[in-house]
Amino acid sequence: RFFLANDNRAPVTCTPGQPGQERVLFLELKTVAHAGMVGFPNAGKSSLLRAISNAKPTVASYPFTTLNPHVGIVHYEDHQQIAVADIPGLVRGAHRNRGLGCAFLRHVERCRFLLFVVDLSVPEPWTQVEDLKYELEKYEEGLSARPHAIVANKIDLPEARARLPQLQARLGQKAIALSAATGENLEELLLRLKDLHEEHVANELARGRQQLRW
Repeated sequence: RFFLANDNRAPVTCTPGQPGQERVLFLELKTVAHAGMVGFPNAGKSSLLRAISNAKPTVASYPFTTLNPHVGIVHYEDHQQIAVADIPGLVRGAHRNRGLGCAFLRHVERCRFLLFVVDLSVPEPWTQVEDLKYELEKYEEGLSARPHAIVANKIDLPEARARLPQLQARLGQKAIALSAATGENLEELLLRLKDLHEEHVANELARGRQQLRW
């Protein structure tokens, strides 16, 4: 090393350095957000994120349009902000890395609560929630038990509205029926999202932890 000092800005005296080190590092990025939207391809997650935030993820009619997570910030009148992540679509066998499942599932780990987005226009939409919870639990124990809400999308389609009662009966809980395309009933989702966030903040404060701010 050279003996650099304030009064000697161009030293010519040095000592031999130590041998350098070489390492190969694998860095894994995990998206951080309050809420994570989980669903199968073409469930309408990206359209929903565009509808409730200023995020502009790509929306198309073919599966796997979203290949990387997108985070949008939902703004409320009381200046509260909630970060929502659009997780790329999962498929059956995602926990075994089918359809790049593990690359997508790792982003769910950092989400405080989940939004299971279901395509209400398909037959037996309740199986989507069951399959998604199964994949989450197989990937990481306890992941499927995080606070969540069921979002039944595409209620604007004629065949979808008739399936809503059976979906709620099969799951044993209320589903937020809405349309990301028309904006129908987005207010209910925003209220539920805020409730989930406030419950999370209360639990974190009770444990003496700082809440995540944006």
